[in-house]
Amino acid sequence: MSNQDYPSAVSASGQCCSPLTREPLSADWAGDLARMFKALGDPVRLRLLSLVASHDGGEACVCDISPAFDLSQPTISHHLKVLREAGLLGCERRGTWVYYWVMPAALQQLSSVLGAADPSCDDAELVTA
Repeated sequence: MSNQDYPSAVSASGQCCSPLTREPLSADWAGDLARMFKALGDPVRLRLLSLVASHDGGEACVCDISPAFDLSQPTISHHLKVLREAGLLGCERRGTWVYYWVMPAALQQLSSVLGAADPSCDDAELVTA
């Protein structure tokens, strides 16, 4: 299923509400979201995503990421692979190094399904811990 097949945060009436509170998720979309959230459920992977996203130029070499962790290179590569397979990171090999970047469409899906875009919307309340 492509990203265009998912509902946006703006309803047909023009109101901004989270798709999660506006209508039930389709089985396909729920599966895609669950795969992404599961990948982010590990603190190392969440931190890896953050490091890549905040890196200068929006992409990071694995050689720049590795020193931030007290983990072996194969373990870091495994976590990056999980994020890639979940559709959260893209990558490209350049010589001996692999460069990673965040997939904006994936982050947009995650934020739109959870975000209450308009706090005045009747069915969208923002709950903070």
